[in-house]
Amino acid sequence: MKIKNNILETIGNTPLIRLNKITSGFPCEVLAKVDYFNPGNSIKDRMAIKMVEVAEQEGRLKPGGTIIECTSGNTGMGLALAAIVKGYKCIFTTTDKQSKEKIDILKAVGAEVIVCPTNVEPEDPRSYYSVARRLAKEIPNSFHANQYDNLANRLAHYETTGPELWEQTEGKITHLVCTAGTGGTISGTAMFLKEKNPTIQVWAIDVYGSLLTHYFKTGEIDMDKVHPYISEGFGEDFVPENYNMSVIDHFEQVTDKDGAVMARRIAKEEGLFCGYSAGSCFQGLAQLKSRLKKDDLVVCIFHDHGSRYVAKIYNDQWMMERGFLEVKSFRDIVSARGAKQRLISVRSDQPISDAVNLMRKYEIEHVPVIEEDRIVGSISENGLFQKMFSNPDIKEQHVAHVIEPPYPLVDFNTPLEKITSMFRKDSGAVLAKDESGVLHIVTKYDILQSLAK
Repeated sequence: MKIKNNILETIGNTPLIRLNKITSGFPCEVLAKVDYFNPGNSIKDRMAIKMVEVAEQEGRLKPGGTIIECTSGNTGMGLALAAIVKGYKCIFTTTDKQSKEKIDILKAVGAEVIVCPTNVEPEDPRSYYSVARRLAKEIPNSFHANQYDNLANRLAHYETTGPELWEQTEGKITHLVCTAGTGGTISGTAMFLKEKNPTIQVWAIDVYGSLLTHYFKTGEIDMDKVHPYISEGFGEDFVPENYNMSVIDHFEQVTDKDGAVMARRIAKEEGLFCGYSAGSCFQGLAQLKSRLKKDDLVVCIFHDHGSRYVAKIYNDQWMMERGFLEVKSFRDIVSARGAKQRLISVRSDQPISDAVNLMRKYEIEHVPVIEEDRIVGSISENGLFQKMFSNPDIKEQHVAHVIEPPYPLVDFNTPLEKITSMFRKDSGAVLAKDESGVLHIVTKYDILQSLAK
C-alpha cells in the first residue's frame, strides 16, 4: 500500500507547471515550480526538516527540546510540522509586518509566537533576530535553527530542489529565477544546477529597501540603502551566510506595488493562488524578458500559498489604502473606506440644527434625507450655509424647509467616470445599494482622495 508514515514524508517532489496566459509577449517557455504543494504550503518545509535532522545528527537538538527561530511565518510552519512529528516544542519570533494569517497558523500548530517590531536594526535587542538569540541562551535544551546562517538551509535545496528541477526539465533548464531572502533556496538550487550546466543563468529577485542588490554589485554593506518595505518573505537588511553569490548572475529589484499586483494577476490568469514572493519573482522576470531568447526554458520559484496573504495583497481595501490598486468604480471607493464610515442620514421632520450637528460631528458636507427607506431629498453644507446666512433663525425649523433634490441613485458597480459626470454644481454626492441592500454614499471628496493616492 502507498501510505506515508507521517506528514514529513510528503515534503518535496512538487509540480512544475507551465505558465500560459501571463507570459503573453515572452519569447520562450516559462515554468513555475509551485512549492505551496508542500504540506506546510511553502518551500520552507524542505529546509526546516533538514535543519532539524542535521541538528539531531550533531546532537544540538535532543529529545524533548525546544526549537527557537525567527521567521516570517513559512519556516516556522515547516519547523512546527517537524516538531509535532518528532515531539519538540516551538517558540517563534516574527515581525509586526507579517500577515495575521501567518501568526494564527503558527499558533494553530502549537507554536508560541512572539511579535517584534520591524523597523529596528538587526542587532537591536528588540529585533526578532535578537529576541530569538536571547531566548536560545535562556531556555535549557533549546535549539536556535537560525535559517539565515545555518548552511543546512541551502543544503536542503542542493539535495532536493535542484535535482527535482534538473529531472523535471530533463536538463533543459536555462534560467532559474527566485526571490532572495535567506539565500538558501537560490544558492542551494543554483549550486546543484551550475554543477550540471555552468551556463544556466541564475537571477535573484530583490525588493527596493533591501541591501542585497547593492551588496551583490559592490561587495559593500551600505545601510543607507536600507529602508522599510512592505513585501514579505524576501529581501534583507544584512547578508546571511547561506548566500553563495558566485552562483548568482544577476540581482533585479521590484517595488512593493508591482509584486502585489502581479501576485493577483497570477491568481486570476493562471489559477495559481500564490504569495507575495511569487508575484515579485514573476514581476522581476517580466522586467528582464528582453534578455530571453526563443529556445530558453525559464523556471520561476513560487514559494508559498496565497492563503497567508488574504488580509493583505488579496484584500482590496488593503491594496487601495497603499495606492496599489486602481480605483475604478463606486464599489472600489466603498471598499477602500472599509466599514469605518457608515451612511449618515436625517428625516425631513428633524430640526435643521440636528443636521448641522451631524455634519460637524462626522466632518461631512452631504447628508441624504430618508423617510422609511425612501430617499426623498438631501441637504448640503453649501446649501445650508447660504440659507442660514440669510436667516440665522432657520436652524430651528425642520429639514423639510431646506430640502434639496435627492442625490442620484446608481448601480454599485458604476464606473468612476460616470459618477463624476453625475455631480451637479449644487450636488456633490451619489448613492448606491450593495448586494445586501445597504445604502452607501460617494462624494466629490471621496473621489479626490482616491485619485490622489
